[in-house]
Amino acid sequence: MTTPSHTDRARSFNAAAAQYAANRPSYPPALFDAIEELTDRPLTGARVVDVGAGTGIATALLRQRGADVLAVEPGDGMAAQFRRTRPGIPIVRGNGNALPVATASADFITYAQAWHWTDPARSAPEALRVLRPGGALALWWNTTPLDVPWHAAQTRRIARRFGIHPAVEQNGSGARAALADPTGRLTFTRRKIRWSRRIPIDTHLANIGSHSIFLVHGPEASTAFLAEEKQLLLDTFPDGIVEETYDVDLLVAPTS
Repeated sequence: MTTPSHTDRARSFNAAAAQYAANRPSYPPALFDAIEELTDRPLTGARVVDVGAGTGIATALLRQRGADVLAVEPGDGMAAQFRRTRPGIPIVRGNGNALPVATASADFITYAQAWHWTDPARSAPEALRVLRPGGALALWWNTTPLDVPWHAAQTRRIARRFGIHPAVEQNGSGARAALADPTGRLTFTRRKIRWSRRIPIDTHLANIGSHSIFLVHGPEASTAFLAEEKQLLLDTFPDGIVEETYDVDLLVAPTS
């Protein structure tokens, strides 16, 4: 099996933006409470640049908390989906390695499920350039907890067929890259926040199928795997409803 490149995986979302928007999980209020606690400043009224905004799941929640949010998104398909569903929120094309944002213009820079798509040697200095004194960089990922038996079993099945489960991989690669800050100027505090959602099995399968590791292997391979997975899940959840559990892995680094 050919291993897809990092770039191929990053670009794969553009063709599946509607699927991503409809089925990906959101984030719990406790996440934003934690960001405010760790930075000792409210999101209400803050200027936030949400990078790698995708279809705007996190962007919209930041807006609901009262933040003045600008979304930054590199992908054609994701940006188009964002504009269709979030018409009241400004979005510009760009990525974290070269932010199209003025120096010292943001109170927060946020990355939801997106820091691992950047080159930290470039994105960390860019974040420091754009943040105002007293601002903060906040990175987070919805990760799959392997102490939940059915999640652990599914993760093993995905790994056997495609490679590392995306929500496990993102936690490992993204958080490690951030904690190994190339600038030496970011001191991260880490917080784990567990939450869950109850959804139909088909929504769960559409969610995992919207991850890059499935998208880059093409519809035939993914459809076959997801059909097998549905039968296995119905054995565990005969009512057709699964409870997806997540650990949000949050890293927050205030600036001086």
